[in-house]
Amino acid sequence: MKRLIELLALSAVVFAAGCAAEKSENPLSPTIAGPIPGVEISAPKTIEPGRGQLIAVDRQPLTLLLENAASNGPRPLTYAFEVATDAGFSNKVFTRDAIAPGDGGRTALRLPDALGTGLSYYWRAKAEDGANTGPYSSAANFNVFTPVVIDVPGLIAPINNVSVPDLTPEFRLRNAPRSGPAGPITYTLELADNDAFASKFAVWQFDEHPEETKFAAVASLLPGRPYFWHVRASDSNAVGPWSATQVFRTPVPAIGAPPPPPGNSCRSSTTELNVVECRRSQFGSHMSDSQLVTFLQRVAGDLNAAGFGRGPFGLLRKTSGANCNGYSCDIICAGSGTGQRQWDVLGDSDGAQTPAWNGPHVYPNIRTDSCLVP
Repeated sequence: MKRLIELLALSAVVFAAGCAAEKSENPLSPTIAGPIPGVEISAPKTIEPGRGQLIAVDRQPLTLLLENAASNGPRPLTYAFEVATDAGFSNKVFTRDAIAPGDGGRTALRLPDALGTGLSYYWRAKAEDGANTGPYSSAANFNVFTPVVIDVPGLIAPINNVSVPDLTPEFRLRNAPRSGPAGPITYTLELADNDAFASKFAVWQFDEHPEETKFAAVASLLPGRPYFWHVRASDSNAVGPWSATQVFRTPVPAIGAPPPPPGNSCRSSTTELNVVECRRSQFGSHMSDSQLVTFLQRVAGDLNAAGFGRGPFGLLRKTSGANCNGYSCDIICAGSGTGQRQWDVLGDSDGAQTPAWNGPHVYPNIRTDSCLVP
């Protein structure tokens, strides 16, 4: 009996020695103990996110991407990932190991949940084969933020083609809604003579006021014309969309009784040119813009009083380009639309202002506009 017990004990020792030999001799065994001598595993390389990259909170959960590590060992590698809020990784917010390597020499891991906004994060990874462990990659950092979104401001006045009372209107708008940590808001107002804003009359910027923002034009607009305007809001990091376009009109100055003439009436002149020459002789060598308007008013008045045909005669409205207080500087007109007729009454309105009566010029060879009879 004693001999039997000794034989059983010896068999157990031999069996245990055989198991130990299997663990150390099969490098692919999942139960291998300790690192395998001579096996080296390199550090993986972080690809993205990194280098302080900004990640909008609504672009999550994000994906960590790395370049795979290399190993001279026989065992397959897996990866362990860590995300922390500090560079020393003492405050980890996410860890995951046993991640199988991806194809193409890269491995990606999509986080299961969104990270908190307004924080900086660091992440790293290492490769391991169950027996040996490689070094961590260099840590990469990124930031999660709440993006600023600025909406459309609402235009209050002047709108709907209303006629404003003067040439320096006040613009009123409802402040643009916004989300996220927006900074101080600035509004940009574009003003043009067409709704395509191809030719802008002005571009103004002004700060936001509580609830409703008001801004008075800082330059006088031209009289008697439509203006189109729109507005958008911005802060130092975000720009909102343009508002809908609105239109208004500036007032048309009434042609009242012209100022007292510098000389006697010329209505007894026998031709239109004689009227122009008579009135031109009553002014100095060079007429100012205001004097040109008075001159044209007097010429038109004399032509109408004398009963010359093709009238009644008036002044041509002109609110763009070179003009004299909102009128053409050298044209007498009659009629409207495509039936309008125009006469040049000064040869070189910017120079000697020589009296003339050239015309009539007719559509489509003229730019038609309102012909205002004094």
